[in-house]
Amino acid sequence: MLIRALVVFLGLCLIWQVVVWLTGTPVYILPGPAVVAETLVRDLDLILEHALTTIAEILLGLGIGCVLGSASALLMIRHAPLTRWMLPVMVMSQAIPVFALAPLLVLWLGYGMASKVAMAVLIIYFPVTAAFYDGLRRADPGWLDLARTMGASAGAQLRHVRLPAALPALASGIRVATAVAPIGAVVGEWVGSSAGLGYLMLHANARMQVDLMFAALAVLAAFAVLMYSLVDHGLRHMTRWQSDTLMTEGER
Repeated sequence: MLIRALVVFLGLCLIWQVVVWLTGTPVYILPGPAVVAETLVRDLDLILEHALTTIAEILLGLGIGCVLGSASALLMIRHAPLTRWMLPVMVMSQAIPVFALAPLLVLWLGYGMASKVAMAVLIIYFPVTAAFYDGLRRADPGWLDLARTMGASAGAQLRHVRLPAALPALASGIRVATAVAPIGAVVGEWVGSSAGLGYLMLHANARMQVDLMFAALAVLAAFAVLMYSLVDHGLRHMTRWQSDTLMTEGER
């Protein structure tokens, strides 16, 4: 996967450079990949300093969001009446635009890391909860009937039947959460912060340092791809018993 991603990245960079050459676009509007690479090397210490802040926000938001989402799904499956109350709240949390919530979170939680983590959690919470809950309630009825026949309690049915059956659905939700987690952190940094890649890109834009913006964006994209690859690999290992019917090993 990483090799294919690298080949695609190099191909896009080549197309990007050709477009810059052919159109003669000024550097302050669209710098070429060579200029961006030079800026990345020159300002690497500055970019990495801000990247560490953003990475910490993303990882904290992802971890907290996945834990809260999983706990909410388990709570809804154990106490069905709660579902009628929780689902509307979950839907409303996604219906409200993220940019509308970001200023409020900054106002309530301050310009530090807490508001950015909270923003990432809000984005992550719904896909994890919805996917895991859907997986839990779609357990094979035959296995549940067998567990009841053998005298299994509701807790035992959850542990030994529903949870294993729901793992693929939870894995799908976590994959979605991993892909969107950087959005929450960066949006929060755009609204108000004193550090982070979003903060760096916003100030570089104000100073017309487009090459620095692209360099920071490249670091963010590289981390997002790496994080998704690691999470996907771990989830595939966790659900290795689930066969992939899309393609065979020989086709890969």
